[in-house]
Amino acid sequence: MNVAGLVFSNIHDRTIPEMTRIRTMASIPFGCRYRLIDFALSNLVNSNITNVGVITHYNYQSLMDHIGGGKDWDLARRSGGIKILPPYVAAYENAAAARLYTSRLEALLGAQNFINRCNADYMVLSDCDAVLNIDLNDVIKDHIRSGAYLTLVTKRMSAAGHKFTKERDIAVVDGNNRITEIARYLPTEGGVDVSTNIMVIRRTDLQAALSEALARGYNSFHRDIIGRNLEKKLFRAYRYEGWYSQIDSLETYFSASMELLTPEARTGLFDGEGREIYTKIRNSAPTKYAETATVSNSLIADGCVIEGTVENSVLFRGVRVGRGAVVRNSILLQDTFVGADVNLHCVISDKNVVIRDGRVLSGHETMPFFIGKGITV
Repeated sequence: MNVAGLVFSNIHDRTIPEMTRIRTMASIPFGCRYRLIDFALSNLVNSNITNVGVITHYNYQSLMDHIGGGKDWDLARRSGGIKILPPYVAAYENAAAARLYTSRLEALLGAQNFINRCNADYMVLSDCDAVLNIDLNDVIKDHIRSGAYLTLVTKRMSAAGHKFTKERDIAVVDGNNRITEIARYLPTEGGVDVSTNIMVIRRTDLQAALSEALARGYNSFHRDIIGRNLEKKLFRAYRYEGWYSQIDSLETYFSASMELLTPEARTGLFDGEGREIYTKIRNSAPTKYAETATVSNSLIADGCVIEGTVENSVLFRGVRVGRGAVVRNSILLQDTFVGADVNLHCVISDKNVVIRDGRVLSGHETMPFFIGKGITV
């Protein structure tokens, strides 16, 4: 059985514009040393799916720099491997692909060249805003055993406990895991099956669906491909039971990063048996802790210099925290410089930010204070 993967790198860029102004959703840094695409790629590779296409849209230079030839994910291969699918890659094939896509369905139409030539029996489609560690082999086996037309990975969540801030794709699932309805709305009560937008479908079925969509002028995968066929074909949900977070706003990015400071989240995401999360390797010196440094309950990457206090925070590579500075409940991306006697609370700094001596910056868990790339405060 031959399986290929398709990863959407830009689908959800508009949900977190603060961090996607200069990069794709896929290349947003997360968890000290990773990018969001690392989780999608690792899930595929750990499931022996080594023929992967990454659909791009714009701002994908940082994504290409991160992926390179795919060696760090064991995807630098003569046969298969990873392929960047930029806009217009199949522009000669149909009119829909001759412009930048605006939806998932249009993105798939633009990737038809890869789909037609990958010679796979099944396709796994995945977004980059879902942070989870899942064994896709189980999903594929369940899909084949059930004879489903499409299998959608969902996560059962409590609307009251999670406190959703934005609309989500919600599936209504019966006792046999058949999807009877799918809609996009803001859950406010009860338990709901939230779509992770990870799907398994036979390649020939996907090709036929795209041909029909092109002929009928469809533009929405969920509404037109899934919604219109729920009574005609078997669409099933595969309920994922592990740790999961969806990055759909600056608030959820902050809360997911803070949740990584708990043992439960780290175990659920990084301790999957035989399912390591891979990323681009960068050799840096170990982090230096001065005698004046105080660090507690934080994730700190290599190459940092800590002279002040760091509590409940996530620090990426090359961050410097000056003497007398206090960093609490904050996320400092690569090469952020924090001067002496600075006080930070609920702050997210992008790369190469400079915070001068004596500054006091504070946000809130529901509205973190964001500093853009290269800005000096």
